Amino acid sequence: MKQVLITGASSGIGAQLAIDYASEGWQVIACGQSEVRLAELVKNNPLIMPLPFNVTNIVEVKQALESIEQLPDLIILNAGTCEYIDNGVIDTALFKRVFDVNFFGLLHCIEAMQSRFSSSAHLVIIGSSASFVPLPRAEAYGASKAAVAYLSHTLAIDLAHIGVTVTLVNPGFVKTPLTDKNDFQMPMLVTAEYASEQIRRGISAGKIEINFPWKFNLLLKFIALLPLRLQLKAIKQFTGKRT
Repeated sequence: MKQVLITGASSGIGAQLAIDYASEGWQVIACGQSEVRLAELVKNNPLIMPLPFNVTNIVEVKQALESIEQLPDLIILNAGTCEYIDNGVIDTALFKRVFDVNFFGLLHCIEAMQSRFSSSAHLVIIGSSASFVPLPRAEAYGASKAAVAYLSHTLAIDLAHIGVTVTLVNPGFVKTPLTDKNDFQMPMLVTAEYASEQIRRGISAGKIEINFPWKFNLLLKFIALLPLRLQLKAIKQFTGKRT
């Protein structure tokens, strides 16, 4: 039976991926911080096994992941969070909270599993299209996802010698409990079901980068090709940010 491990599986994209992979007959190791939400996820679904831990706690991470007798070949590192700042006012504690989950939480999981990666392991890392260009209020989130993107690309080089494939996923806005907190318009918003379909299809096709929705990501990637002065001008117009 095919197996997949998914972090951040207690809600949003991670939960939808767990449900969809289980519906296809995969055995799913669903990792998340909320035992209550994981319990709801596995209810009436014997193919989903809950594994609760907090990705920001390296001791918890290692204890939980080392309890798995054999790691699945497919590992989806999806756990993430988002907080915004206002008017460029830096809050170091906020940055640390975001990086602790999005970047260091990712590192904790990789460190805990790296010695047991199989030669056919496929490591899928959930980044964000926010890493392509500077976006208003997203200093902490965007910086953390830019770090995730760089890490993913370098791991793709450095882990190739042992046969590990690394795929970076760059979603746009996806309707989840996390984005439900946003108080601004989210262009080309997609559902978690759509996101899951795009991710699973991309993984199956062996893609090393998965971007969706494609029109939104193509626009941001085009802006990223411009000189910085023009990038900033385009983003201000695109987001309605006025100086």
